[in-house]
Amino acid sequence: MARLFGTDGARGVAITELTCETAMQIGRAAALVLTKHTAHKAKIFIGKDTRISSDILESALCAGICSVGADAVILGVVPTPAVAMLVKKYNADAGVMISASHNSVEFNGIKLFAHDGYKLSDEIEEEIEALILDTPEVLTENLKNGTEVGRITRKETAADEYIDYIKSAVPTDLSGIKLAVDCAEGSSSVTAKKLFSQMGADVLCIGSSPDGTNINDKCGSTHMENLCAFVKENKCDLGVAFDGDADRCLAVDENGEIVDGDKLIAIFAKAMNSDGTLKNSTAVVTVMTNIGFKKFAKENDISVESTKVGDRYVLERMKEGNFNLGGEQSGHIIFLDNATTGDGELSAAKLLSFYKQSGKKMSELASVMERYPQVLVNVKIKAEWKNKLGEIKEITECIVKNEKKLGDDGRILVRESGTEPLIRVMVEGREQNEINAIAEEIADTVKKIMV
Repeated sequence: MARLFGTDGARGVAITELTCETAMQIGRAAALVLTKHTAHKAKIFIGKDTRISSDILESALCAGICSVGADAVILGVVPTPAVAMLVKKYNADAGVMISASHNSVEFNGIKLFAHDGYKLSDEIEEEIEALILDTPEVLTENLKNGTEVGRITRKETAADEYIDYIKSAVPTDLSGIKLAVDCAEGSSSVTAKKLFSQMGADVLCIGSSPDGTNINDKCGSTHMENLCAFVKENKCDLGVAFDGDADRCLAVDENGEIVDGDKLIAIFAKAMNSDGTLKNSTAVVTVMTNIGFKKFAKENDISVESTKVGDRYVLERMKEGNFNLGGEQSGHIIFLDNATTGDGELSAAKLLSFYKQSGKKMSELASVMERYPQVLVNVKIKAEWKNKLGEIKEITECIVKNEKKLGDDGRILVRESGTEPLIRVMVEGREQNEINAIAEEIADTVKKIMV
């Protein structure tokens, strides 16, 4: 059975791959699976980003949800973490976010949240998939009619309630801070300026005029060059950038230099460890986290837990180990005391709070860790070599040889992509020329055998 759900929901080219029919079936199946233990009439919240296809998929999802007797509550354009927060706040039975996150406009996605605001486990996603792909007749058997069909209502206050939640989580006066914000022409366009202005900052926005077609288009956290220039030109104290659904945040210092997710987590970890709020003095990161973070952590008596790439794996480890801070280089950062998922605007508010309290420039805060140069080379492989990377002695020997060359001042990570037929070769070290040469040598070895 082909999986509908990847590491972050169902995703594909909207309408032709992620079809209206699929969205309607996901609505039906999710409503049945996520509400099967409820005696009351089920209620499912639905949020979306600004893509032109989001309205279409929203309609299809609502049709599916209501056709099996559950009620659909439309939240409108909101950040992904707003859906998670509101589901938990109102004790809804489930939540849906229509978004392809940082991807370009032709893509869209459907992310599902359980009643507690957490993303679904693999087991529950597989149960939903099985209904759609293996036993679709069950969906037809559960169709309602007459007075038993569900209702569609709208919650007009969703965005404002999310803003109030961030303000209550980070009750800091940001007066005196000149802040640049890149909204990626996405969900944060409806919340960010109002949020940070209400917190007292002088806010200048770019990427905040979504038209349905320009989400993530040369803007936001995947295209930082505009914000870097804007911060310098307008003499801002710092800048923050979100992705299309605002669950990621990256920053820019007063000199227009990027402060990536690793550095942000380092800033948060040090501040929280100092004030005694970093649980078990531990930060959870992924295998892609820069080696400089590990060295920072060691120097500051902070423990590090590493997981596979993906914010869901970070969250799983945080819950297992009772840790409250974790995230990825890409800017997915989770504050488990405040939220059940990555939240870009919460991360930005926390950063601004620590910045204000420190009295330092943003560049000084960011100097908390040295970021080692990193190079990533992707090699497309033949399908027959899938899951066989560890079996190839010549590649393993090449990696080991170069690991010895780097010693403690670098590292090598060679892994197979979970979503594409690719081998990803990542090398870090102090010297850019050296790591470039090592990455190419390993990539060439992979190409010779697996391409």
